[in-house]
Amino acid sequence: MTTLTINLSDERVKRLQELAERFHVAPEDLVRVSLEDLLTRPMDDFQKVVEYVLNKNAELYKRLA
Repeated sequence: MTTLTINLSDERVKRLQELAERFHVAPEDLVRVSLEDLLTRPMDDFQKVVEYVLNKNAELYKRLA
């Protein structure tokens, strides 16, 4: 596992602490979960679009083959 260090303004740290408190988690855990969500979501969305396009155009692809 790798450790990253980031710089945040005092206002951002305060906001992060408020949100973490609201969700009853440590600020570090909130950042970790948010980052994991960010890193996985685009692939999920892309995969859904690819599947939709392939299914929508399946008949066309068969005729072109």
